[in-house]
Amino acid sequence: MARLLSILNTTAARLSALYLILFAVCATFLVIYMTSLSARMLVGQTHEAINEEVRGLDRAYRRGGLPFLVRVIESRARQPGANLYLLADANGRILSGNVESLQPGVLDVMGWTERPFTYSRFGEGEARLDPRAREAEHKAMAVVFRLPNQIIVMVGRDLGEPEKFRNVMQRALVVTLAIMCAGALLIWYFVGRRALKRIDRVSEASRSIMGGDLNRRLPVSGAGDEFDRLSDNLNKMLDRIAALNEGLREVSDNIAHDLKTPLTRLRNRAEAALAGKQKTADYRAALERTIAESDQLIRTFNAILMISRLEAGYSAEATSTIDLRAILADVVELYEPLAEEQGVALEAEIDGAVTLQGNRELIGQALSNIVDNAIKYSAGSGETPAVQVSLETAASEIRLTVRDNGPGVPDADRRRVTERFVRLEESRTQPGSGLGLSLAKAVMTFHGGRLEFADNEPGLAVTMVFPAEAPKRKVETVFRKREASD
Repeated sequence: MARLLSILNTTAARLSALYLILFAVCATFLVIYMTSLSARMLVGQTHEAINEEVRGLDRAYRRGGLPFLVRVIESRARQPGANLYLLADANGRILSGNVESLQPGVLDVMGWTERPFTYSRFGEGEARLDPRAREAEHKAMAVVFRLPNQIIVMVGRDLGEPEKFRNVMQRALVVTLAIMCAGALLIWYFVGRRALKRIDRVSEASRSIMGGDLNRRLPVSGAGDEFDRLSDNLNKMLDRIAALNEGLREVSDNIAHDLKTPLTRLRNRAEAALAGKQKTADYRAALERTIAESDQLIRTFNAILMISRLEAGYSAEATSTIDLRAILADVVELYEPLAEEQGVALEAEIDGAVTLQGNRELIGQALSNIVDNAIKYSAGSGETPAVQVSLETAASEIRLTVRDNGPGVPDADRRRVTERFVRLEESRTQPGSGLGLSLAKAVMTFHGGRLEFADNEPGLAVTMVFPAEAPKRKVETVFRKREASD
């Protein structure tokens, strides 16, 4: 009983019950309509048959008068399956025909009888007296009229066969309705039971997830129905939440690990400045180094905050139609002095004007991080260090690539370089916090693109891939920024 009540409380069971009630109402209306329609059809056929007989008797009376009419009635009354024929005098006494007795009052009113009446044929009188022999009583409908000499004529038709047909049809419709209702109830029960089982499995998985099993996911049956679509969307949401939680844990660990050193340096520098008798210039130098170290920490925290906001899918930064060529030119111009100072050849190749919907500052920051890494790790390489930035368009994407001829990144580490605080340089001789590529990846995700890594043979090629619907264009502008001399 508890199981049945739980099924009745489900939305699927309630909807099924509503459909069942609507179906039962429609089926009942159909039974009533078909029964009444068949009754009207049978009554119409009976009236037409009786009218045809009356017209035939009228022609016989006009042809030979009363004697000929009597002979015609006697002849038709003796035929198998004959209609009802009766001749009576003005007082209602039966003179001729195939009817032995009538329900009282039938011959009193001329015209069509208002409702079916009972009668008995000749030879059924004794059976009619037996109350258990109800088959001796027949029902009929008839038309009654008088001849000019006051002779009463009745022509009728037995309703036994039409009534049987109507009853059989009514019983068939009722039985069909009962079977359909029983089938609908069974379907309702099993559909509600199946839906309840699936909801129970979802509820059990939800309780496990709320209990701390964050790797548990909602079950998907593979039917592709609304339950599967809901479970699939919720599983994607759980995957997203798990990824954000994992990122938060990694960020916390990385912050505790990577920021411990600069904070320790700040404390030691302040402690050294306070120890002993220092000159004003020494205090000033210590404070300047402390401020520089603090600025680097602030930049690190700002980068972490920006990455978190972008990975969460939210940013207050405005987006607009921007020109990637202008951003690339600005970044190359910005890093040209650094490249010349490091002895790195910085080249830029642009495929015409390329526009897209995005945030200029974020894309510029991501490209600056990639170019800065390329210059940093190309400097000091065995051959002439060079960095090339190119902008190309294709049918469905825009590719902004930065190539260098430095040491490159091994295949096994290319997935790690976009993680927060990951630096492949174990000695940590180069400045940086390990957040540049993480921010670039977050910016590309925010713009619906991706970050790709490939071998430059030698060196590394980092590509910012933006989705676009633009035809491929030939190279219109080429300009190079090279170092003046080695």
